Amino acid sequence: MELPEHLFRHESGRLVAILTRLFGIHNLALAEDVVQDAFCRALETWKFHGVPANPSAWLIKTAKNRALDLLRREGTARRFAPEVERQLESEWTLAPAVEEVFAAGLNDAQLRMMFSCIHPRLPGETQVALVLHLLCGFGIDETAAAFLKGRAAMEKRIARAKKTLAASKRLFDLGGPADVAARMPAVLRALYLVFNEGYHGASPHVAVRAELCEEALRLVYLLLDHRFTSTPAAHALAALMNLHAARLPGRLDAEGNLLLLVEQDRSRWDASRIAEGLRQLERSAAGAELTAYHVESAIAAVHAQAPSAGQTDWDEIVSLYDVLMRIEPSPVVAFNRAVALAQRFGPARGLEEIARIKDRRRLERYPFYYAAVAEFELRLGRSEEARDALAEALRLARNPAERHFLQARMSNVPSLERH
Repeated sequence: MELPEHLFRHESGRLVAILTRLFGIHNLALAEDVVQDAFCRALETWKFHGVPANPSAWLIKTAKNRALDLLRREGTARRFAPEVERQLESEWTLAPAVEEVFAAGLNDAQLRMMFSCIHPRLPGETQVALVLHLLCGFGIDETAAAFLKGRAAMEKRIARAKKTLAASKRLFDLGGPADVAARMPAVLRALYLVFNEGYHGASPHVAVRAELCEEALRLVYLLLDHRFTSTPAAHALAALMNLHAARLPGRLDAEGNLLLLVEQDRSRWDASRIAEGLRQLERSAAGAELTAYHVESAIAAVHAQAPSAGQTDWDEIVSLYDVLMRIEPSPVVAFNRAVALAQRFGPARGLEEIARIKDRRRLERYPFYYAAVAEFELRLGRSEEARDALAEALRLARNPAERHFLQARMSNVPSLERH
């Protein structure tokens, strides 16, 4: 019997977080061992008795009992979380202390773990890797694949990062609004990158990982449930994620092939997610700060509310990209703006804008950069240039879905040339 992947992902991060709160962050490996043991017991028990009606509650109870056994056995031989260490020394207070930690809430423990992962001494990519590994239940192999790194290199990076966390002695304290605010931009950035990895990441196996998008959404809603982290920027990020996640049912056709935005059947988009995205976008307007998440979610809202690709308000989208270029310029933003300009003024304008992008070399590792160039060249009747661009895109394709998409585009070049 195998546990459903989504169940492992969802419960693993929750349990590691709350057990780390009990054991102390310096005993993170111990918390991970207890969670692994709970899942092994689930495999053994559920094989014969079936999956319980509430598997989450079963796993929590099993992990709690395993933690109690371990605490009784370890006694005072190991130091645990400073907040509860004294209660854990007596059999009279041990069980109530464990119950109190679990009763304090899984959400709070996960939030504290999330902010702990965004440690200022860790590089940004390592922070995101820790979020994937500890809060989203990613194994080392999966985490390495998400960053196109080797397993050994990622294992060393995660191990070093955990040592950095252990040195902080305790999970991040959400009690101080100033401390929370200092780490909040990095936390939002990490969740944004987690979502993007699911939506159009670099997985060598699949082009879309909906479960990763769901995990990022789950974590951003943890932020929205806490008074210090429910900021306008967090609402804007929630809006962006919902509006993009609404398109997931339309990103692939019935055979699993990738579809461009202009090719998607918009009746397959999730209307409830669009409504939630628009609601979160409205809530994000409460503050005076304008972040990239506000602007990106506004762009996504224009797409979501257009009845068809042909009825999209490209003037509004170009205007929003102009704002985004002012507050957070990057080659990726400039490229997306060029694509919008091509939709509004034609392919020649798109190619002109792409040629103006500073640091364009950063885009040249991305297959859809060349796919867009090829599309513009085709629309201008330049088939040879389109084939060259598509050949480069195919060389960079990261998974079978991307290769199939680009090969289909390549096969259409001769027929387009004849028209």
